[in-house]
Amino acid sequence: MASRLISAMGLDASIAHRFSARNILTAKDALCRTELELMELLDVPLDVVLLAISCISKKSCPPCHTILSVLKERMKNEPQLGHLPTLLGPLDQALCGGIPFGVITELVGPAGIGKTQFCLMLTVLAVMPDPFGGLNGSVIYFDTEQRFTSQRMVEIAQHKFPNILFTEAMIKQLAARVFVIVPTSVTELLDSLQKIQATIIEHHVKLLVIDSVASLTLSEQSVTRQELLGRQASALKFLAESFRIPVIVTNQARAMSTALSCQGVLHSVPVSDAHEGIDLQLRAALGTKWAHAVNIRLIFEYSEGRRWIRIGKSPVSAAVAIPFFLTATGLEHDENEIPSATEKDVMTIYGFGGL
Repeated sequence: MASRLISAMGLDASIAHRFSARNILTAKDALCRTELELMELLDVPLDVVLLAISCISKKSCPPCHTILSVLKERMKNEPQLGHLPTLLGPLDQALCGGIPFGVITELVGPAGIGKTQFCLMLTVLAVMPDPFGGLNGSVIYFDTEQRFTSQRMVEIAQHKFPNILFTEAMIKQLAARVFVIVPTSVTELLDSLQKIQATIIEHHVKLLVIDSVASLTLSEQSVTRQELLGRQASALKFLAESFRIPVIVTNQARAMSTALSCQGVLHSVPVSDAHEGIDLQLRAALGTKWAHAVNIRLIFEYSEGRRWIRIGKSPVSAAVAIPFFLTATGLEHDENEIPSATEKDVMTIYGFGGL
C-alpha cells in the first residue's frame, strides 16, 4: 500500500503535479514528511496539504472490516473453503469438519505411531467419490523416506469401502489417481513443488502429502536448513492457498534430555532410557520457525498404553485428544472408556502439559 503512486489516488490535478515535480511519487514519500515540510516543498497552504494527506492516507491504508462482515464473507465462501473428513468422528468435530483446505496440516510423532497410515487413509478418502465422503480427485504423494506401500493403501481402500472396490478394475482406477514422487534431495523436492501446478490443474488434484518433510532437510547444515525450510513453507502455502487443497506433511519426533530446553516439547511424560538411566522427552524436529509455518499440528503419541491424536495447534479447536487404534481400514476411533489417570497424566493427554 505504501508504494502506491500518488498520481493514481484521485488528487486534484494541480496538487498531483506539484507532488510529481518535487519527486514525491508514492504514498510513502508523502506520509514520511511532516505537514510543514510538505507546505514548504509544494508551496501551498496548510489546508491544501491536510486535504491531500487525508486523501493519500485513505487510499493507501488497507480497508478495515467488522467481525460481522468477516463472518458474512466466510459463510458465503464456506462451500469453497471445505474440509477433507477423516471419518474419525471426534477429530472431525474438533476440526469443524476435518482437515481444512488451503492450509498446511502437520502430523508429528514417533516412528511407528501411525502417521503414514493416516496419510494413506486420507489418500484413499481424497480419491473416493463425493457421496462416500471423498473429494473425487487425485493425490500427489511425496515419499521422501521411500516407505510408500501401495499394497497397504489398497488394503485400506478395500476394507473401508468393500461395496465399491470389489473388482480389479475399480482398484486400478483408484490407484491411477495417486501420483507418487520420490525426491532424493531437498533441492529436488523444491524443484518438484515449483513444477506441479500444471499437474494439479490437469489431474484435478485434491490433496498434497509430504511424508516426511524432515527426512531430507535434517541432513543439511543448520543455516542452510532454515533457508530451505522457509522455501518449502512458502511453496506449500502457495499451493494450498492458490488451489484450495489440503496439504499434509509428516514430521519426526526426537527424544531429548529433560536437562535441555523444553521448547517444542510434544509429550511431557518422561520416556525411560534403559541404557543411560535418564529422563527423555519427545520433541518435534525442524524447530520453532517451522512450527510457526504450519497452520494445524496434530500430535501422535502413546499414553496409558493407548495411541492418541492430540490437537497441538489449531485456530479453531482446543487442545483435545482422541484415542485411536490401527486396523485394516487405517485408523479408527477408540471408543473404550478412558482409563483412570493422575491429574498430571490428564493434563498431558489434553495438551496442558505440552505445547
